[in-house]
Amino acid sequence: MQVLRTPDDRFAALPDFPYAPHYTDIQHAPGVALRIAHIDEGPRAAAPILLMHGEPTWSFLYRKIIAALVAKGHRAVAPDLIGFGRSDKLAERGDYTYERHVTWMSDWLVANDLRNITLFCQDWGGLIGLRLVAAMPERFARVVVANTGLPTGSGATPAFEAWQTFSQTTPTFPTSQIINGGSSRTLTQAEMDAYDAPYPDESYKAGARAFPALVPVKPETPSVQENIAAWGVLEKFEKPFLTAFSDNDPITRGGERVFQSRVLGAKDQDHLTIAGGGHFLQEDQPEQIADVLDAFIKRTS
Repeated sequence: MQVLRTPDDRFAALPDFPYAPHYTDIQHAPGVALRIAHIDEGPRAAAPILLMHGEPTWSFLYRKIIAALVAKGHRAVAPDLIGFGRSDKLAERGDYTYERHVTWMSDWLVANDLRNITLFCQDWGGLIGLRLVAAMPERFARVVVANTGLPTGSGATPAFEAWQTFSQTTPTFPTSQIINGGSSRTLTQAEMDAYDAPYPDESYKAGARAFPALVPVKPETPSVQENIAAWGVLEKFEKPFLTAFSDNDPITRGGERVFQSRVLGAKDQDHLTIAGGGHFLQEDQPEQIADVLDAFIKRTS
């Protein structure tokens, strides 16, 4: 297993991202440690809002949400998944599996002893974050899901199938262009450079390339049974559970309904739609998302 680490100077001039990284080493295997980076802003004594990113973004996605939440008196914690951002990256696509991602982030969560968590998760941040909730429900106070899912092999939308094919066949993985295309607004060049910063060359993008193929949309895909078991826990999860999907995402459109109908804590919640948001709604409506989180926490505390 070859572990790559992006040089620090790649992150020297990030717009609207003055946050110092924190690092946690986890043991992947005997003699193999992996470093996970995260942002931790706001009062340490406050209950953490865990902001989990997906594919192919990193904690930079939450820069404006972090600032807005801290201004409201909250603590915002935003990790970089293995393979993304400032966290370590594995050079081989086959070294990434869904279950390894869950284990890595579980170890990170326990090492940092986060409790009374409000989770906000999007894209793969939900596929991994909801597995953390199912594994350690006692650590979570409430959940907000946006443009994500927890698939169990029952198929995918044509839009996702097209994305999956593209991600596995394109000679060059155009990270910033993917994010720009999945946002309703047009990113600045500085923002696009920030999304490209973690990847000095294509060898650093194995995790980004691997993710689409790991989504368990077919019955034979690994992790189907693990997600079915997680749903068994989530269906009984009584703590507040809110959906806040955007109105302009062909990949996850309609995905909120399964959470609203199956998760016990989603009953009688004031579910909402984030207007003017693409797949990467954090880029399009950061202030609205921060307002939703602040109001949800106050309403359910």
